[in-house]
Amino acid sequence: MNGVPLAERAVNEYWDVTLPGARKSGLRLLQDDVLTQLNAVIGDQRRFAEAVNAHIEQKINS
Repeated sequence: MNGVPLAERAVNEYWDVTLPGARKSGLRLLQDDVLTQLNAVIGDQRRFAEAVNAHIEQKINS
């Protein structure tokens, strides 16, 4: 779970440097990978994937 702030920062930095028209589609591609991982792991790794997914979802819907 220590990596959550780093993952959130990476998502935020991607958002800041990506053209507005490509932001959501790019995050959706990343989210697809995160969801694949989320379905394949348990414990701390699953909670990490859930936290990253929630942050991506928040960015997409903002």
